[in-house]
Amino acid sequence: MLRELSIRNIVLIDSLDLKFDSGLSVLTGETGTGKSILLDSIGLVIGARADTTLISGKSDQAAVSASFEVKNNHPANDLLKNNGLSLNNNYILLRRILNGDGRSRAFINDQPATIALLRSVGSELIEIQGQFEKYALADPAVQRSALDDFGNLNSAAIEVSNLFKSWSLAQSTLSKAEANFHSVNKKKEQIKHDFDELNSLSLVEGEESQINDQRKFLQNGERLLSSFNEAIKELEGDSGSEALIQKSLKIVEKASEFSGNQVDQIILTLERASSELREAISELEKLSRSIETDTSLLETLEERLFELRALARKHGTEVDNLINVRDSLSHQLESLETKSNDLNKLSKIEQTTKEAYLKAGDHLSSERNKTSINLDSAVNHELPPLKLDGAKFKTTVKRLSEQSWSETGLDSIELLVSTNPGNSPGPLGKIASGGELSRFLLALKVVLTTSGGVPTLIFDEVDSGIGGATASAVGKRLSALCADKNRQVLVVTHSPQVAAIGNHHWRVTKEENQGKVITKVDLLSKKERKEEIARMLAGTKITDEARAAAQTLIDGASSSTGKDPNT
Repeated sequence: MLRELSIRNIVLIDSLDLKFDSGLSVLTGETGTGKSILLDSIGLVIGARADTTLISGKSDQAAVSASFEVKNNHPANDLLKNNGLSLNNNYILLRRILNGDGRSRAFINDQPATIALLRSVGSELIEIQGQFEKYALADPAVQRSALDDFGNLNSAAIEVSNLFKSWSLAQSTLSKAEANFHSVNKKKEQIKHDFDELNSLSLVEGEESQINDQRKFLQNGERLLSSFNEAIKELEGDSGSEALIQKSLKIVEKASEFSGNQVDQIILTLERASSELREAISELEKLSRSIETDTSLLETLEERLFELRALARKHGTEVDNLINVRDSLSHQLESLETKSNDLNKLSKIEQTTKEAYLKAGDHLSSERNKTSINLDSAVNHELPPLKLDGAKFKTTVKRLSEQSWSETGLDSIELLVSTNPGNSPGPLGKIASGGELSRFLLALKVVLTTSGGVPTLIFDEVDSGIGGATASAVGKRLSALCADKNRQVLVVTHSPQVAAIGNHHWRVTKEENQGKVITKVDLLSKKERKEEIARMLAGTKITDEARAAAQTLIDGASSSTGKDPNT
C-alpha cells in the first residue's frame, strides 16, 4: 500500500511530504485548495500522461515520488524481475521527473525505467476512481471488464482474444489467396490455349536462325549448284586435285625405299589429304542432290517462319523467346493447381482457428453466465446498505451473431438496473441518477475488491450528488473496503458524513507565503478534525451547534464501524 508521497514544484505545491497508513483516509478542503493536485501528482508518478502545466510557475522541473509497501509475492515484483530491475525488500519506490520541455524521466527503486513499465507497475499498486469515473460504467468495455474481473476470467478472455486474432489472420490470408486465385483462374482457359498452341510447335532453341540459314541456302540454289558442280569437276578427273594428290603419293612412297622412315609422315599427310578431299567431294555431291530434290522445302520453311513470327508478335516477344513464354505458361498452369491446393489448406486453417476460437468463446460465455448470477447476487447484497433498498442490479450476457463476434468474445455484456420496485431493468447509464451511479460504482468496487485487486484505492468525490444518511452509508461501505488490513482507501470528499467515518483525516488548504499562494496538507488531530467537519456542516461561520453535530457524526461513525473515535 502507499506509505509515503513526496511532491516537489507541482502547481501550488512547493514541497510536500506525506505518510499514509492502512484503513480509510479522507481528504477534505474547500474547492480550489488543491485536492485535485494531489491526485494529479499520484497519477503522474504511476505513469499518467505528463503535462507541463503541472510544473509550478517559477520552476523548470517538477518531481513526484511514492513509496509502496508490498509483499514478496506481489505481481509488481514479478514485473520488476521480468524487466531486469532489482527488488528493494518489501518496498517499491516510484519516481517521476517532469521537465519544462515536456520530457519526463521515470525511476523504479532508483533505477531508470520506461514510462510504460512505470505505468504497468503503478497499475498493480494503486487505482484511482475519478469523480467522473462512474460514467464509465455506461461503457460496454468497462461492464465486461467488471464481470471478468469478478469471475477471475481475465486469463480466459485473453485466450479468446488471441484465438480471435489468429482466426482473423487466417480469414484475411484466405480471402487474399481466394481473390488472387479467382483473378488468375479467369484467364485459365486462355493460358491453356496459348500453352497448347506453343507446345504443339515443338519449339527448338535458335530455330529462327536455322530457318534463315536454310532459306538463304535454298533461295540461292541454282548459283550454289553451279558452284558445287564446278568445284567437283576441278577436284575430280585426270587433272583434278584428287588425281594430283594420288600421283604425288605414289612418287613419295616409291622414294621412301631410299629414305628410310624420313618421309613416313609426309605419306600419312598425303593420305589424310586424299581422304578429306574425297569427303569434301562427297559433301558437295550431297548438297547438290539436296538442292535438286528439296524443291518444296523452301515453301515449308517460309510457312514455319511465318507461324513463329506471328506467335512472337502475339506474345510481344522475339521468336527465340517463345520457349520461355511456353515454359512460363506451363508454370502458370502448375501454379493454378498449386494455388487450388493452397486454398484448401488455408481453408482448413481458417476452419481450425475458427473452431478453436468458438470453443474457447463458448467456454468463456458459459463462465460469464455463471459469474453474472454471482455478481448480481453480490451487488444486490450491497445495495440496501447504500440506501438503494428498492433497486435491483442485473447482468445480461447475450450471444451475438457471428458477424459481431470479436476479440472480446461471443457475447455482449450489459449492466441493467431498476431503481424503484416494479420497474423493468434498463441500462445503468440511462436509468440511474448521478448519485445513484456513484453508489452503484461503490457497490461494484466493494464486490470486485473482495475478489482481489490493488492494495490502494483512491476515490475522488464518489459521494457527489448525495448527502445525509445516504452519504453516511457510502462512508460505511468505503470503510468496509478496508476490512483487510493490507488495503487502504483514500477518499477526496465534501461530505461530512464520509469524513466522519475515516480512520485518518487530512485537510487541504491554501495560504499565502512570502507573496505566493501555496497548498498545504495537514493530518488533523481529534480537535482539528471536529472543527473541519463542523466547517463542512456549517460553512464559513462555525457554530457550537455545528461542532456538536460534528461530534455526533464522529461518535456515530465510531459506533457503527467499531473504530476509535480519537483517531
